[in-house]
Amino acid sequence: MSEAVFIGTDFIRLDAFLKLCGAATTGGEAKLAVGGGLVLVNGEVCTARGRKLRENDEITYENAVYTVRKWIK
Repeated sequence: MSEAVFIGTDFIRLDAFLKLCGAATTGGEAKLAVGGGLVLVNGEVCTARGRKLRENDEITYENAVYTVRKWIK
């Protein structure tokens, strides 16, 4: 089961998302996690910290799964 993380824009960068959901406490920590190949996006390793995540993308990091959801305005 995944945890829904809501965003108010069409997309969010992977590194910013990791900070938003609390998986990383700093940008440096997010950079190391992504650069080290520790983050999966939709089941595939992603090493691009600037990757744009959109609604319904699924991120896995440290045995936690997060799903991007968009606030409905």
